[in-house]
Amino acid sequence: MKIKMGWLVLVISQGILLGACSFGQPDVQQEESESVTRPSVESKVVAQDLSIPWSIQKQDDVFYITQRTGGIVEMKDGKKSVVKTRLSKPLSDRPEAGLLGFVLHPDFETNKQAFVYYTYGDSDANYNRVVTLKRTANEWTEEKVLLDRIPSGQYHQGGRLEIGPDHKLYITTGDATRQDHAQDLSFLGGKILRMDLDGGIPSDNPFKDSPVYSYGHRNPQGLAWNGDGELYETEHGPNGYDEVNLIKAGNNYGWPKITGDEKEESMISPLAHSGEPSWAPSGTDFWNGDVVFAALAGQSVKRFDTETGEVTDLLTGFGRVRDVLVEGDTLYFVSNNTDGRGIPRENDDKLYEVDLKSVMKEE
Repeated sequence: MKIKMGWLVLVISQGILLGACSFGQPDVQQEESESVTRPSVESKVVAQDLSIPWSIQKQDDVFYITQRTGGIVEMKDGKKSVVKTRLSKPLSDRPEAGLLGFVLHPDFETNKQAFVYYTYGDSDANYNRVVTLKRTANEWTEEKVLLDRIPSGQYHQGGRLEIGPDHKLYITTGDATRQDHAQDLSFLGGKILRMDLDGGIPSDNPFKDSPVYSYGHRNPQGLAWNGDGELYETEHGPNGYDEVNLIKAGNNYGWPKITGDEKEESMISPLAHSGEPSWAPSGTDFWNGDVVFAALAGQSVKRFDTETGEVTDLLTGFGRVRDVLVEGDTLYFVSNNTDGRGIPRENDDKLYEVDLKSVMKEE
């Protein structure tokens, strides 16, 4: 039985965002002015001076944070180190590209392995790939390529990695601005992919000999499972119309044929969407039975109530937020004000910690 709790909506209205993503354009949001909103909830800065952080992982008392520009930040006992990643391909510096999704292997304590998604430049084009990394004494070293030549465009890389309760690796891929291909099952962009941890194709995937788990996505960047093992996803839409979806194997989520409240036979409309303006949602987790997700354009951490279908601000005032991690009643999240689309504050970007119970008490 799920117990619902009241919660505080924090509203700070000084910063106004303009713009969203049109059909072939970046998920760009620019500030109207240089005014910077201030948090109205107590928070702790766990790490600072991060370089466009993208993904948070935590193992025991150690944080692992990927930086789009390269290197994995490790934070332990208040000490920060940036550990080199030795990759077999050069990182791309295209917008929204670089070192993106990251997840530790379930047996990390013994095998020191992790999975990472990164964008690279080759002789003919840019691509994304999923590889395993090994943590050695001084660096992370690429060991094995699990999936290569995932489409990469100027924008819309996707990039989230998560390991599901079924012990499978889930991968979000963007449409690489080739929107019509999101409906093409042979095109790896605009999809959620599912693989065995060794790179094999699970026998129970919905399409034979294919890593495709669901399709018709635009630029998905958030995945999380609830206590019943149901998979929820967040993705960037066009000119707003960002989505929260319940993902089921083999389903078609409609892009680019339908958006927002539009419906078409055999296509799944979202549980909720932003309309206009954009949220630009990214990393996602669960807390108290509801979806908690980062919002870049929305400059907030948002909460999707799975019973009412309502989306509201949980926290605001920290600028652009890229990823979230919930541990009990503690929320960790990283700002993304140094990505060229925000206004960096002193010592940005940062990893924050907030006690969600204290947010409840202020209601």
